[in-house]
Amino acid sequence: MPEASSNVPIAAVATAPGVGGVAVIRLSGAGVYVIADALTHLSPPPSARTPGTFAYAKLLGEAGEVLDDALLLFFRAPHSYTGEDTVELCCHGSPVITARVLERLWQLGAKPAGPGEFTRRAFLNGRLDLTQAEAVADLIAARTPRAERAARANLQGRLGTTLAPLYEALLACSADLEHALDFEEGELPEDFFASLGERLSGLEAQLSALRGTWREARLVREGALVVLAGKPNAGKSTLLNLLLGYDRAIVSAEPGTTRDAIEESFLLDGIPLRLTDTAGLREAPGAIEREGVARARDLLARADLVLYLSAADDPAPVPPPPGAITLVTKSELTPRAPLPPEATPISALADPAAARERVCALLRSALNLSAGETVHAALANERQLQGVTEAHAALLEAQGCLTRGELGYVPAAQLLRRSAEALGQLLGRVYSEDLLDTVFSRFCVGK
Repeated sequence: MPEASSNVPIAAVATAPGVGGVAVIRLSGAGVYVIADALTHLSPPPSARTPGTFAYAKLLGEAGEVLDDALLLFFRAPHSYTGEDTVELCCHGSPVITARVLERLWQLGAKPAGPGEFTRRAFLNGRLDLTQAEAVADLIAARTPRAERAARANLQGRLGTTLAPLYEALLACSADLEHALDFEEGELPEDFFASLGERLSGLEAQLSALRGTWREARLVREGALVVLAGKPNAGKSTLLNLLLGYDRAIVSAEPGTTRDAIEESFLLDGIPLRLTDTAGLREAPGAIEREGVARARDLLARADLVLYLSAADDPAPVPPPPGAITLVTKSELTPRAPLPPEATPISALADPAAARERVCALLRSALNLSAGETVHAALANERQLQGVTEAHAALLEAQGCLTRGELGYVPAAQLLRRSAEALGQLLGRVYSEDLLDTVFSRFCVGK
């Protein structure tokens, strides 16, 4: 269990910055009810109110002037978000008002909350493990419903409840091996090392599977850059418009119409794709188009996936870059060159619905997207990937040490403990202030 937080009262605006109908100021820590009593002069005072209830009050300044009208919500430790006594003030959503109320709270003894400090206290008070705390930030930053559902699943403990048994099992294996060092080999149960090997093989398979969740989880969170490339008049802008469902790019028979990259968001099965139409690849006659072609080549180098378009009536098609999905557009026309065997013919004009579905199917296959929602535990960020990778590598090394016999038993036990500690850091069972600073630095103030 993490050590309890320092209980100094802290306060911050918990709603988004700017003007709004309502702003919520969260006040948490020891002595918050003394502060709330002085802020409101309610009868009965906030300190005498029943937890889980609310009250209307006028918030008063040092001289008794009214700062705002507000609703106050009352929570008592440990039944609050932070696990501490908490009062939430629902004020009018004016930055002037919230600044004035916060200034009064500083006068009454509260301190400004740092980024993620409320969630950090929730972790330190045992309300959340570290994977759940990270899921709070992921939930706030979610860009799609699928990302929101993945973050909510981890907030509810899906990843943590997967990691915790692995952590405990690795610690148990390490302890069993360390205990075995106190015995002569003949005194150990006959199947001790065979049984230990089976346990470690099962754990290795689980860690390997967990590492394998990272790619799709990253796509859900961050999306993918999909670049449409090809020679001029290959149908790139037409395909972009077709996928988006509206005319975003200008379509013209005149070569070189697209001179700069056009990027738009496109959701595919809940995965945010950055579809980017680029200038046609050729030896451009003008300086502006040459710059567009140079930018297109730069995007090709950075793309997660390339859709390379080649028109059926092109007499001299150019080979696609390695790894690209090749589309032969204008397939209603008679091909003037042999089609590459891996190419997919489409016609955005003759059969737009079929063309769109065919391209979407190719994208799903290339991105290796699951058919539906991810129902298993999945890694959500680079820190979690690194931790599981370290745990997996240490476990593999420990298995190798065990094959060396007695000389490998001591280093194997140490490696198993290192593997467990890597998972312990993900859960927050093992942590340092530097680790917490890193995790919570990406949070907003007020959460």
